[in-house]
Amino acid sequence: MTDGVTLDAYGSLTQPTTLTIQRLLPGPIERVWAYLTESELRRKWLASGEMEMKAGTPFAFVWRNDELTNPPGERPADASAEHSLDCGITAIDPPRLLEIRWGAKAEVSFALDPQGDKVLLTIVHKRLPYREMLLKVSAGWHAHLDSRTARLGGSEPAPFWDSWCRLRAEYESRLPA
Repeated sequence: MTDGVTLDAYGSLTQPTTLTIQRLLPGPIERVWAYLTESELRRKWLASGEMEMKAGTPFAFVWRNDELTNPPGERPADASAEHSLDCGITAIDPPRLLEIRWGAKAEVSFALDPQGDKVLLTIVHKRLPYREMLLKVSAGWHAHLDSRTARLGGSEPAPFWDSWCRLRAEYESRLPA
């Protein structure tokens, strides 16, 4: 077990342009891994996109956040119904580590650590270039993980966009300017 881990639903800045967020999820680790790597499962909480499970391979994530909850909530005026991002696998160690290139310059790592019958998921999103992006990404990871956690626990998640907007405002006051 990771004795020093203090789990907080909120992400935190671990470097000036790096967000780290953790969740303790129901295991086993293979199930959590499948929800990270299989497009059909991942689209239920984050984004679709087929991946070849090999370092160096490109893929695209496609978000359709309106489809994550019913109802979806009120989408912000500057958010689109669909968004895609070119990514690529930079490192992989199934079922414990997946690192990806996120767009042109950012990087995201997903580390899985078994904790008894649960799995500690640690997401580290590096190179968030400016504050507005940091706030959107922080609220996004948080809302997506809340949705996934609710479903894994057998309940319906809150409307995605309503949660995202509330979290965006909360991160505005929580993260240093």
